[in-house]
Amino acid sequence: MTPEFALQYLINALSLGSLYALMALGMAIVFGVLRLVNLAYGELIMVAGYTLFVLNDSPLPWLILAAGAVAMAMVASVLTERIAFRPVRVNSLNAMLITSFAVSTLLQNAALLLVSPRTRAVNVPGVLSQNLDVGGFNVSMANVLTIIVSLGLLFGLNLLLRRTTLGIALRAAADDFPMTRMLGVRADRVIATAFAISGVLAGVVGLFWVARIGSVIPTIGAGPLLIALIATVIGGMSGLSGAIVGGYLLGALTVGMQLLLPQGLLDYRDAFTFAIVILVLLVRPQGLIAGRSAARVG
Repeated sequence: MTPEFALQYLINALSLGSLYALMALGMAIVFGVLRLVNLAYGELIMVAGYTLFVLNDSPLPWLILAAGAVAMAMVASVLTERIAFRPVRVNSLNAMLITSFAVSTLLQNAALLLVSPRTRAVNVPGVLSQNLDVGGFNVSMANVLTIIVSLGLLFGLNLLLRRTTLGIALRAAADDFPMTRMLGVRADRVIATAFAISGVLAGVVGLFWVARIGSVIPTIGAGPLLIALIATVIGGMSGLSGAIVGGYLLGALTVGMQLLLPQGLLDYRDAFTFAIVILVLLVRPQGLIAGRSAARVG
């Protein structure tokens, strides 16, 4: 293996793994509190993508547009919790699961009716298509920014969960939600915070996901949703650390298959990746990181 090949693999694996880790983390933080697999999570990525599309012709700097897209994803996440999930969460997990499927379908159809069922191009800044010269190696600026932003978010979330009262309450709720409520922690506030964080993570993923493909479509969230589910299961549903580990592992596997498989087998890359995932789960059905369902990062 040449140094150039190794560096390219490392950068690509870290970049894709960072996105996968954020996807899985956004889903796991809601699961940790409500034990809800939010099937509408992918549509938050769609909301961020369509916000960028709607603001395409705005004279504002792209960073402000990006911040607006993330904010819209967060608002959509909090609103779905308040309008759709809160009224039914006293019933059963099945009711919330069906509700999440209904919300997903509703948001997709809203995009179909209000925007377009066709793929729409989204303008992205030129810096994301540039390459960075690192010791004679060309490295994609988009990959570098993805890694930097993702690690910054993970570090910031770690501080939030460990150093703030709200973060500690969120971790406690993920560990034992009924006991946390008995101790006087406001359940609605904790749950709304979990959905807000999930929305922010989905919004950031949406920015880089759309930047990679340069377009948005109503079903753009289906792929990230599946990835988040797989990464969370691989790492372990018991905490947020498992989601991060699962995301990076799945990213490394995906990039490895892309680089190592012969050209004739590239079409079967996903099949090979899922086969490896199944083998991992056969050995450790509880996921790579097992333990109590404490919401911890790192």
